[in-house]
Amino acid sequence: MKSIAALQAVVTATPFDGEPSDAELDAIEQELPLILAEVDLLDAQIMTLDRPVTELDERRLRRARNRVLAERRDLTNRIATVAGGAA
Repeated sequence: MKSIAALQAVVTATPFDGEPSDAELDAIEQELPLILAEVDLLDAQIMTLDRPVTELDERRLRRARNRVLAERRDLTNRIATVAGGAA
């Protein structure tokens, strides 16, 4: 039977400080427009859970879905541009 104590130092060698790195913060900032668009879509969907969907609700949902798709496209194009490829 192997002893876990020998591997303990390897597992805990680099303590986690609980803060995101600069690269992670940059990635979040780059994805923020998509995150906000998805939150708006979720809000529109939640509004229609307990009542019949009206014409205004349908338009709100359609606009929110289109905004999410547009933000996904823009994010993909930004990532492809940064990576040096063409979208």
